[in-house]
Amino acid sequence: MAPTHVLRCCQRGLAWIPVIFIALVVCWSYYAYVVELCIFTIPNIGEQIVYLLFFHLSFIMFVWSYWKTIFSQPANPSKEFCLAKVEKERYEKEERPESQQEILWRAATSLPMYTRTGAGAIRYCDRCQVIKPDRCHHCSACDMCVLKMDHHCPWVNNCVGFSNYKYFILFLAYSLVYCLFIAATVLQYFIKFWTLCRRKSAENCPKNELPDTHAKFHVLFLFFVAAMFCISILSLFSYHLWLVGKNRSTIEAFRAPVFRTGSDKNGFSLGFRKNVAQVFGDQKKYWLLPIFTSQGDGLTFLTRLVNTADVEQATVTLQPEPSKSADDVPVSPVSPVSESQNRLLSNDQHANNIGEHQANNTLKPAESETITISMENES
Repeated sequence: MAPTHVLRCCQRGLAWIPVIFIALVVCWSYYAYVVELCIFTIPNIGEQIVYLLFFHLSFIMFVWSYWKTIFSQPANPSKEFCLAKVEKERYEKEERPESQQEILWRAATSLPMYTRTGAGAIRYCDRCQVIKPDRCHHCSACDMCVLKMDHHCPWVNNCVGFSNYKYFILFLAYSLVYCLFIAATVLQYFIKFWTLCRRKSAENCPKNELPDTHAKFHVLFLFFVAAMFCISILSLFSYHLWLVGKNRSTIEAFRAPVFRTGSDKNGFSLGFRKNVAQVFGDQKKYWLLPIFTSQGDGLTFLTRLVNTADVEQATVTLQPEPSKSADDVPVSPVSPVSESQNRLLSNDQHANNIGEHQANNTLKPAESETITISMENES
């Protein structure tokens, strides 16, 4: 037991190495840009002020969003998704998967969820002992179930999910702006220092060239680092912007969520504007600030269309077409519902609707006798 605990502590300590590396690179970039470039290299005071102003603005937003991404605790399923003590004991005693699924189905009757496993079973985490809400997955690195899990990012040593996905997007955005600004403003001095390095001696350089000082190494390396990070971040940021526009997580992009009618990669897509609002919120003035404005609670999610005629369980309906009943009576197609109605129909409503349907289609004894007598008289 003790070796396992020590190993776990070592793993948690080693997990901070990528974060420490990024922090050291950022601290060095701050020193190289502010001190070596702006103070020791740039001779123009006005240029120094402008560069320092925009640099600190991007630096503050980058550090702020990075901090929020790292230290925002991943959101977990609420207690209502945990099995009761009696049901948990019964579940653990059962050896047959069918019996275990029956217990889970009974426990999930009042839960707002409509995604299933690939085999159509209730999604249950044996590790956390909770019924997984929609879009929730278990993270092996964090050893917990995370709401709307996107992925586990080693560069922030945290799980990216419902609680910090907006912060992660802003972290990518501001880190890209930070690197682009450094690369663009350092480029002219990089060229001058690179030309100077190719000379045999500083005395042969033209007068407009920069002096051969130790600042050149910081400036040269700063441009290379900024350009390298710029390329890698740009591809990752573009991919996550595409995911936001489609209202998908990284997990859902590789494995489409499974509904009762089958898998549907666009099951949670509400249109571009609403998809963006799901992550950034309704108020655009807060979009660029690393403060939590995402919609919902992470437990239930809107879908594109809900077929209100399906009383067993709400499903995603792509293009409903008119159909006919057994008596050739035309049935109107189901129309899209509003966002306030676009939720999974609870199983309580399912039971009530089934009861009403049976009551309407079952004749009472008196009514049956009356119909029989009337038919005999007619004959």
